Amino acid sequence: MTEPLKPGSHVVDAELQIHQVTVVNPAEATATVRCLLGPVRRGARFNRIRDSAEVIDLELTQILAYHRTVDELDPAHSALVTLRGAEVQLLASATPDSGWQAIQGINPLP
Repeated sequence: MTEPLKPGSHVVDAELQIHQVTVVNPAEATATVRCLLGPVRRGARFNRIRDSAEVIDLELTQILAYHRTVDELDPAHSALVTLRGAEVQLLASATPDSGWQAIQGINPLP
């Protein structure tokens, strides 16, 4: 369900929690994630790191779940995803000190 947040804020209907991230090149990363809000569909655009002032623009280009490519990931499920965009350098793997990082955004139109 998509619902607006506070005025001047943004709409969130896709959220992924990052467990482990590997930066493949300056514009692409693979990450083991858990879906917190969704379903999250291939083509989703992430524009925010939750609890951070950082602005990002990342596109979800691939979802690999249970050793096969799928078009969407339902809440509470985990997968290996590919994210593309210059801000992949801002993604961080979870550690006991830093905790979990989550990215928020919107799904593509059906």
